[in-house]
Amino acid sequence: MRRLALALVLAAAATLSSTAVRADDLQTYRIEIKDGVITPQQVEVPANKDFKLEVANTGTVPAEFESKQLRQEKVVSPGATLSLTIRALAPGEYQFVDEFHENDAAGQGVIIAK
Repeated sequence: MRRLALALVLAAAATLSSTAVRADDLQTYRIEIKDGVITPQQVEVPANKDFKLEVANTGTVPAEFESKQLRQEKVVSPGATLSLTIRALAPGEYQFVDEFHENDAAGQGVIIAK
């Protein structure tokens, strides 16, 4: 019984470690939010491939990356950077905003998968 439990634990650990390595191998795209201004406002990614999106808040106020289409919503403190793993997207356009500045054109962006 103990051997079976040990085998299950080892199998789970191997699965988790292979997932972590896979995430490190993903193509990374970076956007910056600075006091309500997103740069770049357009990010082009390959369709049907997982990727990482780094969101850096280089401003002095909090930002909130939000995309209803991607089902992502994360607050980013001033000076912080977060990383999101985005699963393969079908070809198309996926809107995102700094929710705290979503009514300003500079606070809106789009990911284009092609």
